Amino acid sequence: MIFEQDQRIVFIGDSITDCGRRDIAAPYGDGYMSLVQAFVTAARPDLGLSWVNRGVSGDTVRDLAARWQTDVVGERPDWLSVKIGINDVWRFFENRPDAAVPLDEYTATLRTLLATAVERTGCRLILADPYLIESDHDDPQYAMTGDYAATVAALAEEFGALHVPVQAAFDRVLASTRPADWAHDRIHPNLAGHAVIARAFLDVIG
Repeated sequence: MIFEQDQRIVFIGDSITDCGRRDIAAPYGDGYMSLVQAFVTAARPDLGLSWVNRGVSGDTVRDLAARWQTDVVGERPDWLSVKIGINDVWRFFENRPDAAVPLDEYTATLRTLLATAVERTGCRLILADPYLIESDHDDPQYAMTGDYAATVAALAEEFGALHVPVQAAFDRVLASTRPADWAHDRIHPNLAGHAVIARAFLDVIG
């Protein structure tokens, strides 16, 4: 287990992290973050960990940058989990190019945000891949998402962060299943899909 006594763990990201945490499923949402919190708490209730969900549906790295001071630095995390990039890519395929975030901007923005968090709070980092739940690896959106996931893996190495290979986790389960078994739109997981993400986190957390 990577976590220590009385530590504070903050998760930030888009709708996959949000999952109703601001309304019907407060405070953790009903997605992977809630599953990770529940299983870690059940395993080590003695640690007295505190958990914060700061996911916001629809966010890209641009949106994270606008709220980083309040939702990350101001929360003073010991551990910060960042999972962002799906919308940055998806907007290209929704014919919303002005809302999409090119890879070079994504990389530079995320690098700056991570450096700011570490410098101002001393937190440790957990970086999780963006993904597409798709069996056809020639699919253009899958290929582009892979470039963004590769950036996350490279930044994890650069910052000495833990890396959660979410795309690889979905690729494994898709070897014997269909994308529709995990999400209706290849993006927003059902409960089993969130369990795939949570399991990838738990494998890294220990």
